[in-house]
Amino acid sequence: MTFCLLIVAKAPVPGFAKTRLCPPATPEQAAEIAAASLLDTLDAALRTPEARVVVALTGDFGKASRREEIAAVLRKTETIPQRGDGFDLRLVNAHADARRPGEPVLQIGMDTPQVTPALLAEAAQSLETEDSALGLAEDGGWWALGLRDPLHAKALAGVPMSRDDTGLQTLRALADIGLSPDILTTLSDVDTIVDARLVAALRPVSRFARAVAEVR
Repeated sequence: MTFCLLIVAKAPVPGFAKTRLCPPATPEQAAEIAAASLLDTLDAALRTPEARVVVALTGDFGKASRREEIAAVLRKTETIPQRGDGFDLRLVNAHADARRPGEPVLQIGMDTPQVTPALLAEAAQSLETEDSALGLAEDGGWWALGLRDPLHAKALAGVPMSRDDTGLQTLRALADIGLSPDILTTLSDVDTIVDARLVAALRPVSRFARAVAEVR
């Protein structure tokens, strides 16, 4: 089954990316970690069978850490701009802008660089039999949202993001429009240096792990 693998990404610019890693990371180190996370995520996405990779972008990638490397990888994907006021509406619009008729969408962010092609393919496969899928995060949010009909992302409008109840609120919002999401593997996303070190340990041979190791 061909599907759209939608990655929502923010430019890893020093001073604007992963600021909760500072301290102990410097703004430059935090941006390097964010850039490495994005690159590892893109690599996994591009190696996922049957995936049409679309990246919804925001921020100034001309000022991003590892901008040339990121630009080279993005040329292998389809890119669209994020649009809308508030992260909830940017997600709604990204699903709508990335969709093709009859093609489900699996949306992830750039904060789970431990994802693998097998994990992403398994998550997408659930949409062959289910109307939706949700991968919860250990901090109470979520790391993946799959929708057989991408226009059902309208359920996210008004859901508060980046809170410890975002996952629960999202489940309720999906249920309110009649969806019954398949629950995917729970992952830890990267918000703090503790998160970063735990995730780096899962993928010790990766750009992300090397970037995290630079923080003392």
